[in-house]
Amino acid sequence: MQVTIMNLFYAMVIVFSFYSISFAQLTSSDVESMSKNADLIITGKVVEQNSSWNENNTRIYTQATIRVEEYLKGSNNSGLVIVSYLGGEVGDVGEIYSHMPRFENNEEVLVFLKKDDKSTNYKVFNGEEGKINVVTDPKTGEKVTTSNVQINTLKAQIKSYIKD
Repeated sequence: MQVTIMNLFYAMVIVFSFYSISFAQLTSSDVESMSKNADLIITGKVVEQNSSWNENNTRIYTQATIRVEEYLKGSNNSGLVIVSYLGGEVGDVGEIYSHMPRFENNEEVLVFLKKDDKSTNYKVFNGEEGKINVVTDPKTGEKVTTSNVQINTLKAQIKSYIKD
């Protein structure tokens, strides 16, 4: 009986592992939809972050400054783009929101952005799916996503969707 329960437990772990891995992968229809609906799509590096309370001191917002490497869609006529998102740390208080992207200093990213109606900043389009981390493959030296898609392939795919 105990062996059967352990086997069932291991089977569930394996199934849920595959489910979470497949769930984390963007499909080409997701990329197509985000490409067509985003106001701005860029690649770049996070160079600074500043967190602060909203005017009612009820939520923390962070502004991440991204130095633009390439504009794939749109332009703001600047080498810097400021992205606002819920969450961050102010003093001893930290807030984290599920399904909201988070940025790290010196992180390379490809982001799908929407103009923020309340400021000159941008928000990540489609939550955490709209932010893709870019890393260097240690074997090839090429830039790839964390799911090992070559960034040049992804950029070409995005540009083809915008032209349609």
